[in-house]
Amino acid sequence: MNTGRLRLGMLSILLSVIVICMSVLALLSYATSQADLRLSRRYANTVRIRYQLEEEGRKLLEEAGQDAIIDTELQTEGYKLSIKADKVNGETIIDTWSIQKIWEAEESIDDLWGGN
Repeated sequence: MNTGRLRLGMLSILLSVIVICMSVLALLSYATSQADLRLSRRYANTVRIRYQLEEEGRKLLEEAGQDAIIDTELQTEGYKLSIKADKVNGETIIDTWSIQKIWEAEESIDDLWGGN
């Protein structure tokens, strides 16, 4: 009969390292999924605003009378839709239809070196 000691030191160290690695990977996975969720919500909000502007622009073109010249800008929640179009004999000819994010430069940045 073999009555040798069972050595579990290396096995317990290996299992501890595996548990720590799996915990770190789980935390990284959770952090990544939260960042993806925030980004997808921002993107969904941007798409909602763009579709809202597109709908308002389409309604504006429909409401314009015969032989009308349309040159307008619609603004909603930081985005701008620019429309330039002509209505001739019931047919709409669109020259410009663009959506842009309204950007305003920050006037003062406290910690920025002034150059002197």
